[in-house]
Amino acid sequence: MRKPSQFSLLAQRRFAPFFWTQFLGAFNDNVFKTALLTILTFEALNWTTIDRGLLNNLIPGLFILPFVLFSAIAGQLADKFEKSGLVRYIKLLEVAIMLAAAIGWMRHDLWLLIAAVAGMGLHSTLFGPVKYSYLPQKLAPGELVGGNGLVEMGTFVGILLGEVLGAVLVLHKPWGIELVAGGTIVIALLGWLSSRAIPLSPAPEPELKINWNIATETVRNIRFSRQNRPVFLSMLANSWFWFYGAILLAQFPLYAKDYLHGDHSIFVLLLTIFSLGIGAGSLLCERLSGHKVEIGLVPFGAIGLSVFGFDLFLSSIAYTNTSLVDIGGFLQQQGSLRILFDCLMIGMFGGLYIVPLFALIQTRCDPAHMSRTIAGMNILNALFMVVAALVAMVLLNLGLSIPQLFLVTAILNALVAAYIFTVVPEFLLRFLAWLMLHTTHRVRAINAERIPQDGAAILVCNHVSYMDAIVILATSPRPLRFVMDHRIFKIPLLSALFKAIRAIPIAPASEDTEVMEAAYETIAHALQRGELVCIFPEGKLTNNGELNEFKGGIMKILERTPVPVIPMALRGLWGSLLTRSADNPFQRSFRSGPFSRLELVVGLPMSAAEVTPEILRAQVQNLRGEMK
Repeated sequence: MRKPSQFSLLAQRRFAPFFWTQFLGAFNDNVFKTALLTILTFEALNWTTIDRGLLNNLIPGLFILPFVLFSAIAGQLADKFEKSGLVRYIKLLEVAIMLAAAIGWMRHDLWLLIAAVAGMGLHSTLFGPVKYSYLPQKLAPGELVGGNGLVEMGTFVGILLGEVLGAVLVLHKPWGIELVAGGTIVIALLGWLSSRAIPLSPAPEPELKINWNIATETVRNIRFSRQNRPVFLSMLANSWFWFYGAILLAQFPLYAKDYLHGDHSIFVLLLTIFSLGIGAGSLLCERLSGHKVEIGLVPFGAIGLSVFGFDLFLSSIAYTNTSLVDIGGFLQQQGSLRILFDCLMIGMFGGLYIVPLFALIQTRCDPAHMSRTIAGMNILNALFMVVAALVAMVLLNLGLSIPQLFLVTAILNALVAAYIFTVVPEFLLRFLAWLMLHTTHRVRAINAERIPQDGAAILVCNHVSYMDAIVILATSPRPLRFVMDHRIFKIPLLSALFKAIRAIPIAPASEDTEVMEAAYETIAHALQRGELVCIFPEGKLTNNGELNEFKGGIMKILERTPVPVIPMALRGLWGSLLTRSADNPFQRSFRSGPFSRLELVVGLPMSAAEVTPEILRAQVQNLRGEMK
């Protein structure tokens, strides 16, 4: 059956009210902030004598500051209290802040408005941990990527529309101030009304005792997250994107004015194109991932961020216009479309990069600690954004141009990505598997939801080709421990990769009893920890496309650790280049043609008591059918 589109979630109560609540929050944040920055840019003398440059840096900084100070508290609150009720209180806080801001607008009280900016930062800080910990409670694992994609799309579209509306409203004469003051209150009320429809979402740890010491709780959060290495490195990778984005977006105003020689509309155009790219990439994740958490898209996104960041540098130095232009004039300039395309692609690959990271963190961190994990990530995000601002200031003061800053950021992104994918090779391996299976085959997983989302199990499959493990790895929603022949495990160069994915080498008793016993011991420990182990009971590749006899090793495993066994069958690979077909290798490489059909069929789980090698072989044979 065809799985429903992610957009179907927008018609469901478990998702739609939450989506519109978070959208309106992001929208209101940016209507208010942009209106304030715009009025201080164009009518500063009517409000204050303070330097505009100082205010333009102070206001965003005050918005970010609560993320550093109060995220640790926000994460604890989201884990301790029922989420829908907590969201309603947070939205009432937003209404109160906008009422106070309205007084500031009417009285031209700049410091009250700046306090409201910090208040909206506090509002976003409190909402952040709820925002990403709510989704795993209400969405199935196969919906998480699509749900996160919609949320990211909604967030960036809300930011974009808010910035446009804020700039337009506040300069509308003679009622601009009144329109902003009243409009932000209305938007806050709409957010509160939508939050009232969010369904109950029970607290994962209602007995949690709140630690009000911000410093110690922040350290404890980060320390707890570091215990789960893939989750912690995913948090760092996510924060790196905010570093990259903060540097890029902070340069857009001056880049549009001094390098593209455009008016304010060119800055809005760049921001619009980038936001549309983020939205498109976020939504595209579901289609490219096959409705599962596909972390192989993260390296794909990182590559795109560096490639198009580098090309933005090249297209910028190739741009030759020196006369002032509006949007129409800019689009007529040679090289303008290339610049816009680079901004679009950076946004799109950014969406492909961050959505799987969010989904990985949501699925692999401790559910009882999820909100605090998200809070820890928000702290890291804020710190990375502050560091990004400092790095940009230093590099620009050293004489780098803005295009050169784009180049340096693209190079740094490549270095950081290489480091992350080296220390967590699962990212890179999943990317290679995803790339191979989406460029040489049309892959279809049948009943993949039968692979358990948690808990121990043994996956059993027929052995057709040298790429069997890659196909299974690309299809599984979880990491796998593959059991493989010890001779293959020792192949130079490949050995490091096999060790990185924690493959388990095994040998027949006739060759090496010590290796065999160590393998069974490792398998038992992995299953006791709740991991998935995949074995090929034939013990060798098929020579004719038919199943070989299943060996008795599966019974030894189940004697030590009786866990469910899930039969699977690969079909469509026999006769391809990496099989042992007797045909000419050149003929085999072209036999099926590009994008040939390949299927992995997953059977119903079997209890340990049901399993024998003969029964298991019959199950796999039945799943495979006539298609080799």
